[in-house]
Amino acid sequence: MTPFSYHKPASVSEAVNLADPSSRFIAGGTNLVDLMKEHVVRPEHLIDITHLGLNRIERTSSGGVLIGALVSNAELAADSTIEQHYPLLSEAILAGASPQLRNMASTGGNLLQLTRCYYFYDTGTPCNKRDPGSGCPARTGLNRIHAILGASDACVATHPSDMCVALAAEAHKPWRDLAVERMLIGQPPSQALFTRAAQTMLQGATPLSHNGFKVTLAQRAIVRALGDAVLDAAARGARP
Repeated sequence: MTPFSYHKPASVSEAVNLADPSSRFIAGGTNLVDLMKEHVVRPEHLIDITHLGLNRIERTSSGGVLIGALVSNAELAADSTIEQHYPLLSEAILAGASPQLRNMASTGGNLLQLTRCYYFYDTGTPCNKRDPGSGCPARTGLNRIHAILGASDACVATHPSDMCVALAAEAHKPWRDLAVERMLIGQPPSQALFTRAAQTMLQGATPLSHNGFKVTLAQRAIVRALGDAVLDAAARGARP
């Protein structure tokens, strides 16, 4: 591990003033420490922010929730407001890591963690995310865990945060497919309709040599989610 200095600022403003390209903030350390051990990142300065009071979950006047960057994953998943109003977020956190990691990992760190791609962690191989322009060996190598949607020629890594996915789904700007939305509007729900919608949504997928199964998996997940939505609407007495 590369030698580094350690700072424990007394305020948020002091922490911000200490930050520069050679430094990293550290809270739970569940991602950063791993990256430092593997020499993927080599900060010269660590800024400890664990004592700065950013660990509250508060309702906002607009009806949302403000989650402090230092709220642990375990605290967030168990919070009654989150469980009641944002159950997908709670379920995603509980499904995403061990209890030990959830107790240590912070919300801010979870959202900002870097990809878990094997090639990113292996400093003996090229990686455009570590060294722009060096290449992406995942495109032709071991790519079972890599992306089928939203990737590029430069990088096919997936985002590692289950929490981030749940927030996007709960969040004000989901990834919409307007063609599929038009296909569903006004149509009576059926397995055939949902299957056609799933197939249409996945038309743009670009599977690699080892992750083609994700296309079928995603289609089945979409069909199941739409079916569950219909059942939920029926239970509430709403129209599908």
